[in-house]
Amino acid sequence: MKRRMLGKTDLSVSEICLGSMYFGWREPKEQSLERLDQFVEAGGNFIDTANIYAMHHLNDKDYFGKDRDLFIDGGSERLLGEWMKEKKNRSQLILATKLGFPYPGTDYGTSAAQIKEECEKSLKRLGTDYVDLLYLHTDDRNTPLEESLTALGELVAEGKVRYIGASNFTAWRLAQAMEISKERNLPEYCCIQQRCTYLRPRTGTDFGGQISVNEDMMDFVRESGITLLAYSPLLGGYYNDRTKPLMEQYQGADTQARLNVLDQVAAEAGVTPAQAVYYWLMHSDPSVMPLVASSTRKQFEEALGVLEMELSQEQMERLTKAGI
Repeated sequence: MKRRMLGKTDLSVSEICLGSMYFGWREPKEQSLERLDQFVEAGGNFIDTANIYAMHHLNDKDYFGKDRDLFIDGGSERLLGEWMKEKKNRSQLILATKLGFPYPGTDYGTSAAQIKEECEKSLKRLGTDYVDLLYLHTDDRNTPLEESLTALGELVAEGKVRYIGASNFTAWRLAQAMEISKERNLPEYCCIQQRCTYLRPRTGTDFGGQISVNEDMMDFVRESGITLLAYSPLLGGYYNDRTKPLMEQYQGADTQARLNVLDQVAAEAGVTPAQAVYYWLMHSDPSVMPLVASSTRKQFEEALGVLEMELSQEQMERLTKAGI
């Protein structure tokens, strides 16, 4: 697996990032550990988690759904910590976690106190004294950007965090935060993690606490040199299995046109639609790093297969222009 630099940092990360949201619930412990081993054996080193993972939900709903059933306190972080301890491989990994969304016993927010408290909890669960990347999982509009950035800067100065990232920010708020960092000599966000996929959401659609990539964000990423990471790139497996429900937010005027072209290109290349989506993201302008959060070994092997495939420039252009 090839490596790329994360933003303007000195972090050399694998070209795909392993997402661990499902570890310990949709992916049982043994299966999760197998996935971690498989990822490292394939040359991967970039692993993503968060303080709100893992959760169980009734009817296997998305974790922002209303039917919350059971929260396992930091289950994903704990599992990663156990695995790193057993493998003695912490120094070989680029480990990212996130904070800001609420879970039972905590409140929503990224105040200085919350950032420091949640960082300490994550470090303890992970069994490490530092994380390579700490994201603010959400843009808390009730806390001044400077307060959050100052707290993150103190964690960097203490050696508990190497670099910082943002998630679910709008482009203008991210730009504002970057300006504050420059003016106050505070750490700058090196990456942004957003909802991002091949289908385009309807204009003005709402994903609750999640923010989807738009043209403003794409332009900002190109100009600033930060890295864009995509969560939910496969829409829960919809591209390969059209019997699954498609989120209402993606049921737009251009949806069928884009799906038709996606299917045509995938058939021409002898790959699955999901693989074509991964490839399109990774080779677009700007390049988008997908978070792979497969729930089966077959799905993970399918994701790894993207690293060996190739689409022509003409096929990429057709995918990009479909529905326009």
